[in-house]
Amino acid sequence: MTSTGSFIRIGGAAHHVVVEGSGPVCVLSAGLGMSWFDWDPVVPLLAPFRTVVRFDRPGHGLSAPAPAATPPTAAGEAHRIAAILDALSVDGDGDGDGDHRPATVVGHSVAGFHAEAFARLYPARTASVVLLDSSVEEHARMPAAPALRTAVTRALGTALSAAGAPAALGPLARRAVVRAGRAGPAGSGGDPAPAALVRRCYRTSRVLRGALRENTHYRAVAAGLLALRDRFPLPDSVPVTVLAAYDGRGGRGSARWLERQRGLAKTLGARFEVAEPCGHLVMLDRPDAVVQAVLAAGRAAPVTDGAPRPAP
Repeated sequence: MTSTGSFIRIGGAAHHVVVEGSGPVCVLSAGLGMSWFDWDPVVPLLAPFRTVVRFDRPGHGLSAPAPAATPPTAAGEAHRIAAILDALSVDGDGDGDGDHRPATVVGHSVAGFHAEAFARLYPARTASVVLLDSSVEEHARMPAAPALRTAVTRALGTALSAAGAPAALGPLARRAVVRAGRAGPAGSGGDPAPAALVRRCYRTSRVLRGALRENTHYRAVAAGLLALRDRFPLPDSVPVTVLAAYDGRGGRGSARWLERQRGLAKTLGARFEVAEPCGHLVMLDRPDAVVQAVLAAGRAAPVTDGAPRPAP
């Protein structure tokens, strides 16, 4: 059974976090609409070697909703990861002077944007980055009328919640998404998450609204990351691994998708690896490949003050 962790307050919202294991810190951040327990197959394999930090972004898992006036941004999500590490004090060197030992940051799907942004804004706090079948947007632009998009998303969330959609369909939708994201015929792997936790999270309007919020601002976050790439190059001291999923079924498991992942690796000067047979939910289909990528990417680095680069 997965651990339910604890809560820390960041930016006015209670964030659900789980810390397990020992050794250098490794932060695991899941994709849109996913929860901390989706890393359950990875943690037992990784915790003997790393202090594993899992957290739910606002409106995901057990975390509280985000303040309405703060849409997600690439830089904002990088700062969120830094704030979580600060609050947990898991990456200090133990002498109380505020120095930080660098952490490995693992980002799955859209959280790949966040992990890369963290490495660019906090290179001294980054030991390595592992991008698991990361979202890729080579030419993203800031969408027009962001305030209108936000208002429409809120209205949609309110209407669906009032109609009882989360309670009636939330767990079923979650199960369907997981089946579609796994390898094999019709996602034959299924959803291994405990039914009680799925009901606890996905029957709520909070999680519905959180997923809608991130989906609405996806393009803006992608465009924000491209802007960070222009301003903050990744130093050679931060190794990056792109671990792509391939199952040969098409879509995100197709040869075209592999080429886009390979292009991402080339852009970042990263090592490129393929997990197969594997669907988009790499942590469920190939937890061993995730752990191997983390352990291979990590390396010793000097203690630094961990100061961030200025936000754009």
